[in-house]
Amino acid sequence: MANPGYGKRCVPGQLARTNNDFSHLPPLEAAVAAYVDRLPEGADISVKTLAKVLPYGQCALRTALQRLVGAGHLRRGREHLLGSDSARWVTRTWFSRTARDDAWWAEFTRGCVADEPPPPAPAPEISPSSTQPPTRSRAFILLAALGRTAPALSLSARDCSDLEPLVMPWFERGATEQDVLRALTTGLPTPVYSAAAITRTRLVAKLPPERAAPVRPALRILECVKCGAPGRPEALPGGECGPCRGEPEPRPTVSTLPSEKVRAHAAEARAAASRRPERAPA
Repeated sequence: MANPGYGKRCVPGQLARTNNDFSHLPPLEAAVAAYVDRLPEGADISVKTLAKVLPYGQCALRTALQRLVGAGHLRRGREHLLGSDSARWVTRTWFSRTARDDAWWAEFTRGCVADEPPPPAPAPEISPSSTQPPTRSRAFILLAALGRTAPALSLSARDCSDLEPLVMPWFERGATEQDVLRALTTGLPTPVYSAAAITRTRLVAKLPPERAAPVRPALRILECVKCGAPGRPEALPGGECGPCRGEPEPRPTVSTLPSEKVRAHAAEARAAASRRPERAPA
């Protein structure tokens, strides 16, 4: 994992993961993209770190990452966090399983793309004759394991199914498993006469407030994948600046005066230089 605030950042609105997400890429780039795609949020995806775990050299990995930028899967830049009192910018590396064009990255930089979680993968179809156990939700698993943290709150399977809908709003409002456990197990009375009743009461009474929508989107700016020069998205097609693409640097425009005004200014300068200061009387 990278230092807090750095590392891989997934962009919103990606399609569900399939086996053909990177089939349009060459084998090396496809292998690197598939590995990066399965890394968790905040993982270190620098060239040196990838070279320690992948069977490729740093030069090959650097080239592969640059090609992923050109293919629309990766962008590097800087971001100013919302609510930060500091003027410092944080270096970001954004990854998208779904290939994006330059127009989409420009909208993302301007904050016009909603930071929504990716759509969930479709549930696999289970035949009636299948003997596999049903998939349990995140809320059900938390309730079933509640007795390990607080034995007095051991719940039955029916209790977990009944209380499961009350846990889902906690996750929708940004709470983690630790937040829910802390709210359910802190300050329990002695003895606990009904584990299901007190769990239901606390899930309803201690529900956190809804997260306020940000006033403005995060400020972002992209960087050239080769030289790191910052620039507007329109000036970085494919993630590369003009000089790195081989384009000549634009010459600064210099305003010129007409020849008549140049001669007039020169005559005034000569006349001023030929004048001698008058001597003061003795």
